[in-house]
Formats: sequence, structure tokens, C-alpha cells
Amino acid sequence: MDWWLAGLLGVVQGITEFLPISSSAHLRIVPEFFGSKDFGASFTAVTQIGTIFSVLIYFRKDLIRIAKSLLKGALNKQERNLDFNLGISILVATIPIALIGYLAQDFIRTTARNLYLVAIILLLFSFVMYLADRFNKQEREITQISGKHVFIIGLAQALALIPGFSRSGATITAARFLKIKRDAAARISFLLSVPAIVLSGLYETLDISKNNPVGWGPTILATLIAFVVGY
Repeated sequence: MDWWLAGLLGVVQGITEFLPISSSAHLRIVPEFFGSKDFGASFTAVTQIGTIFSVLIYFRKDLIRIAKSLLKGALNKQERNLDFNLGISILVATIPIALIGYLAQDFIRTTARNLYLVAIILLLFSFVMYLADRFNKQEREITQISGKHVFIIGLAQALALIPGFSRSGATITAARFLKIKRDAAARISFLLSVPAIVLSGLYETLDISKNNPVGWGPTILATLIAFVVGY
């Protein structure tokens, strides 16, 4: 991969990760405009680590509070509060995307990256997102979200394994269908993204350490730029 293209893809990742337009789809599509090949699911997953670090910084207070509540709640049942329940729910809701991602990795790396399929999914899912936001009333605050709600949103997050399904779009859409307010939906979406993207990125890092056709230099550059732009 050329260094300039790696930098461009880092910018694309940094911008699209936080918009409901599928960053993985854009990392698949953009190289086509420059006559380049598909750089693969592994490159996408590793580059997403850059943007997830910007999420870690932005939500650091929430994440530290949840982590402390998990530790206290694990040691003492009397310490279990809303943050403890939210933390447990997020961990459990990460299971679907982790399990499906592992079992269906061959499909995700090949058939799911077909350019025509990606384009069709982008188009159709945009209508689903519109319907979810247009016709569902805003009722639930983040304090009213149950473990069941978070798990359903976690199931929707697994759709993001296929380019064209935006991770934030899928989770926020599921939350809106559950009548969760927009700000609460966005917050739970990004909190859910942390374990999912970190696990995916680490797994793919181990995988491409054996065979990285893109090259470590361009991969690291794209990841760093994704972090800076995302932040």
C-alpha cells in the first residue's frame, strides 16, 4: 500500500467511525477509486483501534466509573449499582459479535466484502435507520435501559461484521426501535463499541502478524491518523 493511501484511509476511518455510514464499507470502497485492491478485514479491524482509543479518552470518566463498579460489585454484592449492571450488560452483549465474528470469519473476509453487496446494504440500511428514528417515540433514558435492551443492541452490533452495516448505525437503530432517546442510544452505542473493537483489533493484529500484505508501516500510519482525526 502507498503511504499516501494509508494516510487517506486513516482519515476516512477517523471520520466515518462516528457516523452511521459504515467505516468498514468506506475502507472497502475508497481504494477502488484509486485502482487499488481490497486491503481486507484485518486492515480494517486494526485501523479501527485508532478510533477506539479516541473513544476511550472521550468516555474515560464513564469507563473508569463502570470499571470501578464492576470491581466493587464483584467483591461485594451490596456495592452493585446501575453502573455495575451496565458494565455486566455491556460485557454480555459483546458475546454475540465476538462469537459470530470468530465462527464466520471466512465469510466476513471473502463474500461479505463483495463491492455490490456492500453498496446494496448501505442503501437499504439507510432506510431502516430513517424509519427507526422517524416513527419511534423517545422515552427511555440511559438509567432506564435494562440488560435485555443492551443485549438486543449487542445482537444488532454483530451486523457490523458485514461492511455496509454501520456499527453505530445498527446499535443506535436498535436502541431507537426500543424507544431509547437519541443521546442515550448514542452513549450506549459507543460504550458497547469499546470491548467489541478492542477484541477484534487485537485478534486481527495477531492474525496479520503472520502475514501482512499491506505492510506494518502503512497499517500503523493509518491507525495513528485514524486516532488523531477521530479525537
